[in-house]
Amino acid sequence: MQASPAKHAVPRPWLSVILPVYRGEEWLERTLSSIAADSDPGIEVVVIDSSPDDGSMAIIRRFADRLNFRFVDPDGIDGCSPKTNLGVRHASARHVTWLCQDDLWLPGRAAAVRRWITGRPDAALHLAPTAIIDKDDKVRGIWRCPLADGEAPVERSALLEKLLVQNFVAVVSPVIRRDAWLACGGLDLDLWYTGDWDLWIKLALHGEVLYHDTVTAAFRIHGSSATTTGSRAASNFKAQHRIVVERHIAAIPQGRRAQVRRLANASIAVNSALADAANGQLRALGAALLSVLRLGPVGAGRYIHRSRIIERVLPRLRAKSAGVL
Repeated sequence: MQASPAKHAVPRPWLSVILPVYRGEEWLERTLSSIAADSDPGIEVVVIDSSPDDGSMAIIRRFADRLNFRFVDPDGIDGCSPKTNLGVRHASARHVTWLCQDDLWLPGRAAAVRRWITGRPDAALHLAPTAIIDKDDKVRGIWRCPLADGEAPVERSALLEKLLVQNFVAVVSPVIRRDAWLACGGLDLDLWYTGDWDLWIKLALHGEVLYHDTVTAAFRIHGSSATTTGSRAASNFKAQHRIVVERHIAAIPQGRRAQVRRLANASIAVNSALADAANGQLRALGAALLSVLRLGPVGAGRYIHRSRIIERVLPRLRAKSAGVL
């Protein structure tokens, strides 16, 4: 399997953008335009397209004079996670970032990411908040991590305690050291819904994590997104979450493990109930609310803070009320 080199001869890229593609005609023009707006020849876009026709590639080719592409043949591989792992393996840069075909970069992201990398080049993972946009590119909210901004790495045990309660990271914003991704095994292909959550925890256990409270990317919510359709289709939605918690709970100090597990279980109940509610099944909402109330005032407050439940749900409600979800 060969990855084709970039069209223009340039020095080794400092950042590789991994872009798995499948029938992306509705979004790719906007997605690629958002990267091209930064106009940085040191960024390569690694495209792994498994579309059954040439529609997506026709759009991509229109950007050949503005973006430094590396095309990787999926060679029969399909699905976002395996294609993303494949793209990372073929990436040229020391650092990678992951961009879904329907998400966007915001103006100034390239310069911000370069500052992050320059400041802490050996960090395994750089995290940042994300704008949530609807299908018309309108910002419906900001999704922040429950972490403190700063030049020092996030304290590992505190990060893990928060991250095990809920995945508060949108894939469009993080920047990852490529060798750390590979050393961690990348995305677990058995975790069709929670593979990214599992990856952030593995990276946090592998090396330093920095949080930058700067919004430089946008995560799109729409009715046909992978997260929406995946949560509809899966009978083991709840099990996907439990696998991650059980896999990594031992990283939490023994004395705090029970509390983290209780918060995580409440979060899983809420996530599952919300997925059911999105499909018109409202019965689980009461039980999920009860699981949060049983945490007590302090525990419920911790859950709300760590899960970012309000920041995750409100944008969807705004989009739905506007008729764009």
